[in-house]
Amino acid sequence: MIQHIYQTKIYYKDIDQMGIVYYSRYFEFFEESRTEMLADIGLKYSEIELQGYMMPVIEAHAEYKKGASFEDEIIIRSQVTEMPKTRLTVRYEIQLKNKYELLLKGYTIHVFTNKKGRPIKIPKYIFEIFNSYF
Repeated sequence: MIQHIYQTKIYYKDIDQMGIVYYSRYFEFFEESRTEMLADIGLKYSEIELQGYMMPVIEAHAEYKKGASFEDEIIIRSQVTEMPKTRLTVRYEIQLKNKYELLLKGYTIHVFTNKKGRPIKIPKYIFEIFNSYF
């Protein structure tokens, strides 16, 4: 299993008129966290693309529990709990920093493709990196 913690702060640009994080921003937090998690295990998106592969999101889901507010500090916990083959599922939990108050949980599903967007099996070098964690 792969686990990663990413921390960020809620800025004015993140909130809506009600003073809470606009719902779509959470998907951007997912992306930031996922990008850092993959980089930490040796999979930088830029390198994946240079090798001729892409990992588009084909499904995204979020369950909102409570909204974060301006200047809150949050933790995004990303996990890959199963070895990817043709799809990669990343699960997320977002909580307030310094107290376990679940704000949101969700997931994204990615498919491996070539540069033309055709689905492929997980590329060998990506498989080897993930395999070292499972």
